[in-house]
Amino acid sequence: MDFLEEPIPGVGTYDDFNTIDWVREKSRDRDRHREITNKSKESTWALIHSVSDAFSGWLLMLLIGLLSGSLAGLIDISAHWMTDLKEGICTGGFWFNHEHCCWNSDHVTFEDRYKCPEWNSWSQLIISTDEGAFAYIVNYFMYVLWALLFAFLAVSLVKVFAPYACGSGIPEIKTILSGFIIRGYLGKWTLVIKTITLVLAVSSGLSLGKEGPLVHVACCCGNILCHCFNKYRKNEAKRREVLSAAAAAGVSVAFGAPIGGVLFSLEEVSYYFPLKTLWRSFFAALVAAFTLRSINPFGNSRLVLFYVEFHTPWHLFELVPFILLGIFGGLWGALFIRTNIAWCRKRKTTQLGKYPVIEVLIVTAITAILAFPNEYTRMSTSELISELFNDCGLLDSSKLCDYENHFNTSKGGELPDRPAGVGVYSAMWQLALTLILKIVITIFTFGMKIPSGLFIPSMAVGAIAGRLLGVGMEQLAYYHHDWTIFNSWCSQGADCITPGLYAMVGAAACLGGVTRMTVSLVVIMFELTGGLEYIVPLMAAAMTSKWVADALGREGIYDAHIRLNGYPFLEAKEEFAHKTLAMDVMKPRRNDPLLTVLTQDSMTVEDVETIISETTYSGFPVVVSRESQRLVGFVLRRDLIISIENARKKQDGVVSTSIIYFTEHSPPMPPYTPPTLKLRNILDLSPFTVTDLTPMEIVVDIFRKLGLRQCLVTHNGRLLGIITKKDVLKHIAQMANQDPDSILFN
Repeated sequence: MDFLEEPIPGVGTYDDFNTIDWVREKSRDRDRHREITNKSKESTWALIHSVSDAFSGWLLMLLIGLLSGSLAGLIDISAHWMTDLKEGICTGGFWFNHEHCCWNSDHVTFEDRYKCPEWNSWSQLIISTDEGAFAYIVNYFMYVLWALLFAFLAVSLVKVFAPYACGSGIPEIKTILSGFIIRGYLGKWTLVIKTITLVLAVSSGLSLGKEGPLVHVACCCGNILCHCFNKYRKNEAKRREVLSAAAAAGVSVAFGAPIGGVLFSLEEVSYYFPLKTLWRSFFAALVAAFTLRSINPFGNSRLVLFYVEFHTPWHLFELVPFILLGIFGGLWGALFIRTNIAWCRKRKTTQLGKYPVIEVLIVTAITAILAFPNEYTRMSTSELISELFNDCGLLDSSKLCDYENHFNTSKGGELPDRPAGVGVYSAMWQLALTLILKIVITIFTFGMKIPSGLFIPSMAVGAIAGRLLGVGMEQLAYYHHDWTIFNSWCSQGADCITPGLYAMVGAAACLGGVTRMTVSLVVIMFELTGGLEYIVPLMAAAMTSKWVADALGREGIYDAHIRLNGYPFLEAKEEFAHKTLAMDVMKPRRNDPLLTVLTQDSMTVEDVETIISETTYSGFPVVVSRESQRLVGFVLRRDLIISIENARKKQDGVVSTSIIYFTEHSPPMPPYTPPTLKLRNILDLSPFTVTDLTPMEIVVDIFRKLGLRQCLVTHNGRLLGIITKKDVLKHIAQMANQDPDSILFN
């Protein structure tokens, strides 16, 4: 009896912390598709099934876009309200944030649009006055108290309910998309807790953003919705195509940048990105952006908080300061990666990692205490970036726009460059202090046990540096417009330099320095700000920052965290340049015990079970006999265990002395011998093999491009050894003079 004619539940699935077999998964999907296509010619019902199967991918993208867009809108609105809750409350309705509270007021002027009787600070509520030192102390105390409460709730929820909900999530998603399995990382509990704690973490005022975690949230939505469709539920490779598209939808709603999201998924996150996935990512990003736009979380009918309109074209000479900003972004990126990785390594290897709640509360307390006195650190980081990007108009009441007005407004046109007033100089000092605080505190914040993105803090550092440089250039052009570098294009009374543009370029440079993105970064930035004519400055800054950062360290922040956590991720961008051979890497080495193999027709159930219990290997080569060592195929450990258990339950007479056959036909057995067990169906008859003299650069390429789990090494057709993905990673680490044992999931 060949009980394997029926598929066994569990065969072909993977254990936790294992790598999927891309080749097998793609082959299974092709077989499934071929079967559906052949059946569709037989009946109308089969034809409808075939059409619905083809349409299911697009339906899934629609659902992912709707769900991630809705969650992003909910997160934006909640975070805005809770951030304002630290400073006061709306008596007209506690659910209104500061801005919405004063929109509904009849007693508000345009200049004082944030001052209305309906909005009360905590000192007004507690001691009925907003003036004096005591009122300031009350507001200060309430600000720190709310920040600590939000941070405590966030870290407690993560620790108790979903440990995988911490961090940005992008390094793990990159690893999952490369074929690794981390069960529960994209599950429903992670989604619920990440959504709630992301709002709390952002509202606590810590130096973190919600953009990276939104990619994780969107991928959770994608993974959960995959379970509604058989085609994606049962095939790990197909599911990864969906997750690539979900990552695009996540960036689309995080920045309001649908095209940037697709390019981000292609450039930064995805491992396997066929053309079909590109179109589906585009559709998912479009639906997600449309959903977010319908919710209108910022109340400005735009997808983003940072929309700007600059009126002055940039001049060729300005490429020099833009490139300087690129150099600053690269230096900051390299510094941040080194210091943050050193701190995270310290957290992993010392007692510090055992007290995540205390660590979060200490960092939150320091951040809140230092942030409150300075208005630029007190406001949310998104609002700060929005203000730094802003081009000063006549009606702006911000300190950054406190210029001395020596011009005739009746002339019309744009505002000319003007001498800086007291407010601008005061703002410059405050921004310089903000820059120092953001640079230092972000190093300790990213990697804590709460959801924390890196896009917004990196952009804030760059935007502050850019605005400082922009104001400096503007004043230089105003007082020295007769200098050679200015006189050809900047006459007196003209609007020559836009400080907001420098802030935008600086933000792109710093984000590029940390993440090493290029194309997707530039597209995200111009979608984010609407600054289409400033593509060249953005490209110059992004490219410069990448070159400078690459010169100081090859890895971006996500790759560095992948290596720190020991995930088995084969980086496709790096070349393998060493002259080693497959025989140098394969197991067993000389003097090692022989390779553990199964024979095709001479082992009993007991023999196989003994091998399984004594070893921890993920699979075993099957050979003709121990003497010949001619290779027949490869069988996975999990499939063996499930098949033997299933046979014991369903097949009569299978005992420990039953012989296991991996051959097509089993020979006739003498009477009274226990029935045989045929396991041909779980045998991979076409495992990838290389010869012992194959150069390792070819082997590494095969592992990268085909997504292999293992590769068998032969000599004249005889099995010699095996190379697994972890062996390849250890060898690469060894060749780079790193500790090869760090390449293990921990």
